[in-house]
Amino acid sequence: MQIMGNPRVIVLGNEKGGTGKSTVSMHTITYLLKHGYTVASIDIDARQGTLTRYLHNRLLQKNGNRPDLAVPDHFEILCSQLENRKDSEAEDTKNFDKVFEECKNHDFIVIDTPGNNTFLSRYAHSHADMIITPINDSFIDLDMLVRLDPKSKEILKPSLYSENVWEQKKVKAIRNQGTIDWVVVRNRKNIAHAKGKNSIEPILSALSKRIGFRFVCGFSERIIFKELFLEGMTLTDIDPKSQKMRLAHVAARQELIQLMDAVLNNASAPKQVAS
Repeated sequence: MQIMGNPRVIVLGNEKGGTGKSTVSMHTITYLLKHGYTVASIDIDARQGTLTRYLHNRLLQKNGNRPDLAVPDHFEILCSQLENRKDSEAEDTKNFDKVFEECKNHDFIVIDTPGNNTFLSRYAHSHADMIITPINDSFIDLDMLVRLDPKSKEILKPSLYSENVWEQKKVKAIRNQGTIDWVVVRNRKNIAHAKGKNSIEPILSALSKRIGFRFVCGFSERIIFKELFLEGMTLTDIDPKSQKMRLAHVAARQELIQLMDAVLNNASAPKQVAS
């Protein structure tokens, strides 16, 4: 049996650290694997390597007492250390293209990017079919997307990362007439401010129409995610029928299901195959 069509490329991106990119990356990967898709993962934040360490922990579990755990075909790419910018960008392009070509026989390619602006990160963004941008529920993180008037909270202009995404959309359109679906994920939602004057939701709603993304709710702040990282596990590995789940685990699983449904749409539907 052979899957029809090209792999769908999902890039996790934000020019700020600590927003949950690697957590969302890992849960996206395992969710897709759980639903029968073949997945390649690429860590171009390899110097920090959070996703790579997460997958290493998972392999330890798989080789220990959880042989049932599915793992992706994983690749790491380090940024070029060449001093000449032209040579450095050429090396980054060559390294990325080589890995990307090896991943083309998969259904999905999930790419985790660093929390800063590099040529390699921009190049990866330009290959995306979907960009997922997790942000914490705060005006500090919102500043990566938009400049606001501090008093009125009116939108003044898109910020640097929004401009970067727009540029990579143009690059992809020129390269192959492709489009990019941009999804902003609100993590660590502040319940106290959810409906108050300090809520970022109305700003995100207005901004989504202005610069072309859709936003969905992501994960709340929970200790379980720190525990799962050390074990190399995700919420998809917890079977509610056979394992006793704390209330926080149940709520977290529901958040995952809602997030994946909103982000991936028909990703859990049966694959179209040909003999």
